Amino acid sequence: MADTTVKVDSETRDRLAALAEANGQSLRAYLATLAMEEQNQLRLRHATTYFRDAVGRPGLADAFAEAFPDDAPAGSGRTAA
Repeated sequence: MADTTVKVDSETRDRLAALAEANGQSLRAYLATLAMEEQNQLRLRHATTYFRDAVGRPGLADAFAEAFPDDAPAGSGRTAA
C-alpha cells in the first residue's frame, strides 16, 4: 500500500507518538491499529442500534420463546418442553 502524509500539529503528533511508544508500536502501526479499532467501534454502535430496535419490537420475545422453547432464560419462569 502506498504511503501518504497526514498533517497534524506538533502537539498532536507528540501525543500520538507517546501513545504509540507506550503500546510498543511504531507511530505507523499505532495509527493503523487505532483506525481499525475505531472502525470496529462504529460497526458495533450500528449493530447495537439495530439490535435494540429489533428486540424492542412487540411480540419478538414471545415469538422467540415459541420458536425456541428449550432456550428459555434462567429465572424466566418458563421451562423446557
